[in-house]
Amino acid sequence: MSASDFERRARTRISGNETGGALLDYLAARFTYHDRGQWLELVEEGRLRVNERPAVPSTVLQQGDLVEFLVPEQSEPPVNRAYRIVFEDDVLLVVDKPPDLPCHPSGRYFRNTLWRLLNRRTGADAGVTLVHRIDRETSGLVLAVKARWAGSSLGRQFQKRRVFKRYRAMVEGAFPRTEVEARGFLAPDPESAVRKRRRFTLQRPSGGAQSRAEACHTRFRGLSVHGGISLVEAVPLTGRLHQIRATLFGLGYPVVGDKIYGRDEGCFLRFIRGDLTAKDRHRLRLPRQALHAAELRIAHPATGHPLRFFAPMPEDMLGVLEFCGSPHLQA
Repeated sequence: MSASDFERRARTRISGNETGGALLDYLAARFTYHDRGQWLELVEEGRLRVNERPAVPSTVLQQGDLVEFLVPEQSEPPVNRAYRIVFEDDVLLVVDKPPDLPCHPSGRYFRNTLWRLLNRRTGADAGVTLVHRIDRETSGLVLAVKARWAGSSLGRQFQKRRVFKRYRAMVEGAFPRTEVEARGFLAPDPESAVRKRRRFTLQRPSGGAQSRAEACHTRFRGLSVHGGISLVEAVPLTGRLHQIRATLFGLGYPVVGDKIYGRDEGCFLRFIRGDLTAKDRHRLRLPRQALHAAELRIAHPATGHPLRFFAPMPEDMLGVLEFCGSPHLQA
């Protein structure tokens, strides 16, 4: 298979601290939108090249090597491309991502991703790197960098839990007025037909799920009630997959529009088959999960100065709140 068989390419240069490792190890650690097994298949299919030559999983990378990911052209679902730049300088980009826009390439999405759109905007291939991600349906703040060292600096801030994130969520029911400290564990849900669904429990699960359980901690606060739904603030103190959504469901307050962690997980199965009914859409209230990354605090990777960013509530969430009734403020 030759490079001419591919029309989409992502390129990156190997830096000094990445020298000496195997190609497969590098891909699995750096680009987590595919797992190790998926990257292995892609390498074996001839979709990875190093310095314009075919590579194998054990190819040893050296400083300055050009790694290319060659992806066959294919049709992609339409997305919402209306992202907004909140902050930009020589090394840092902060973006207010709209709902229905994936952050990273995955599955059917490549061109229609925030990563690709930002790189096209700057005119560089793989010149912009996303430091973290939020779900395709989640809106709000996302960090990106233009320099590798800046990404490493911010990565350490995330690892040491020095990054502050505040979310807004709309949930079904009247959420408590008092602050709720949700400490527990997230593990695969053995009773769910949805493979990626996780279950929140206060105690570490036993049996086979125990080894896959992750400790999690989220702080919640009810802000207002609008008819049958509540506006809730969520501050994740750990960073686990589906943490806010799975925890809220476990507490009895599913996120509005959430097809995986809603009152009927069959909605997700019908959604992926394209069989959502009018009753499903009415019950969901919103075509996407009502979760928004509203505030982000970091230290600038170059200067160390504290930075604080905000993203206003999107119109679709505000519209549901207005439709459901006047707010009753919580203490």
